[in-house]
Amino acid sequence: MPTQAAGTPDDAVSATGSYLAGRFAQHQDDWKAAAVYMSQALQADPQDLSLLRRTFLLKLGEGQYDPALALAGKLLDQDSDPQLAISLLAADHLVKNRLDQAEATTARMPKDGMGRFIAPLMQAWLAAARGQTDRALDALQPLSEASGFTALHDLHAALILDIAGRADQAAARYAKVVEKDAPLRVVHLAGNFLERTGKTAEARALYGTFQSDNPDSLLIEPALKSVGSGKPPGRIIGDARQGMAEALFDLGSALHHEGAEETALLFGRIALYLRPDLGLTQLMIGDIQASRDHHADAIATYGALREDPVLGWPARMRIADSLARLDRNDEAIALLTELSAQRPERTDAVIRLGDLYRVARKHEEAVKAYSTALQRIGTPQERHWPLLYARAMAEDKLNRWAEAEADLKAALALKPDEAILLNYLGYSWIDRGLNLDKAKAMVERAVELRPRDGYIIDSLGWALYRLGDYEGAVVKLERAVELKPGDPTINDHLGDAYWRVGRRNEARFQWTRALRNADEDTQKDQIQAKLDKGLPETKAAAAGEAPAK
Repeated sequence: MPTQAAGTPDDAVSATGSYLAGRFAQHQDDWKAAAVYMSQALQADPQDLSLLRRTFLLKLGEGQYDPALALAGKLLDQDSDPQLAISLLAADHLVKNRLDQAEATTARMPKDGMGRFIAPLMQAWLAAARGQTDRALDALQPLSEASGFTALHDLHAALILDIAGRADQAAARYAKVVEKDAPLRVVHLAGNFLERTGKTAEARALYGTFQSDNPDSLLIEPALKSVGSGKPPGRIIGDARQGMAEALFDLGSALHHEGAEETALLFGRIALYLRPDLGLTQLMIGDIQASRDHHADAIATYGALREDPVLGWPARMRIADSLARLDRNDEAIALLTELSAQRPERTDAVIRLGDLYRVARKHEEAVKAYSTALQRIGTPQERHWPLLYARAMAEDKLNRWAEAEADLKAALALKPDEAILLNYLGYSWIDRGLNLDKAKAMVERAVELRPRDGYIIDSLGWALYRLGDYEGAVVKLERAVELKPGDPTINDHLGDAYWRVGRRNEARFQWTRALRNADEDTQKDQIQAKLDKGLPETKAAAAGEAPAK
């Protein structure tokens, strides 16, 4: 059926047509259009619970709070799974200081599913809003008994005790949540408490440990720079409204890391309703939008963080990525160039610039960018092997094999058992007829490390081919084609192997597949020549000898 533009309702559109258009738009992950169409359908059939629930979720997902709140109120008495509706309504009551209504609404939270985790957090922060600290801690208690939620329990207990002025008890809880591998947000919250309670040295040590464990992260730098400046920081979480926003963000973040992006987005929207300045939530929502290929929306979301002292850098890096995904490469390059110049001691922007040039097949520019990054690093560490590998690929494309080979060897010295490196250098030697025995051993080791990687198995098959073991090559290359059936290079290699063992029709079939999928003119010309004339005889075959096995 023909469709109309989203946002332009037309009374002539039938309820069924709007519903179908909305379902299609949602299936295409276009929530803006889906929300419009579902609203039209709901107007025609306001009693349809499925429509009501779907429209509520779409409105909330798009951050359209007023219509989402109206729909949440209607869902409360009808939906068998009203967790998000309850969460939004309770948040709204807290925003408007209607604590009785907020508590009554939260009390209706289901005791199963996500309700087991949402209710303790919301009830605790509503009790904290009344200054009832012990009651808040009692409400949190079920989380301490839930697998995987102990740290969340301890964090929010610490925040509630902190706000209540019970510093000694708060300190004990904060200490538990930073015992090992604490995420950035927890480090910020605990360090902020330490600074405010005069424990500057401990705060500095906590920040320093995080930076040592995450050397490429900028996010702790502002805290490290300001610690001990003589001006104590303000509270990050100063009241119950901010605490509940933090709780819902924490749940959304956990869901996001588990891949439940849509639900994470919905919790993030409620967290932002409670606290519009919660930058980490904005960053998470931008990441979810980007992962769904909604890059224009992601750019707008990240854009709100451009000047944030903590999140501004990662937000602008993500803007550059989304610009590139939209093929706005000139803008992405300009932004990355600006960032690289702004922080000449850092490498992330200039490495991303090199990656962008390499994808655009501007290999000379890519090499220059990667070389700048390596100059800034000085002596590469193990974690820098991908940078040497990336520069080697660009150098290889420029036919500067000696430089590429040196970079690959340097990368392997840093990461000797990295399958990607073993495969690339081994295959490159094989393809050039160099160091064949050593190259074969390297590729065999790569296959051991990644036995289901079609590209690596192709390399082993090609090594056998170059060594004259055509029957063995066929076995490996057939397996590679099973794993990567549309790759033109693998199809081309299998065609060559088939030809050498006398399977001429199958060889031409594989070459035809390779020609259809090849994207470089040189490769197309080489394949077409084989389709026209076949392969020349080997010296062994011309002399009547059997090929080596």
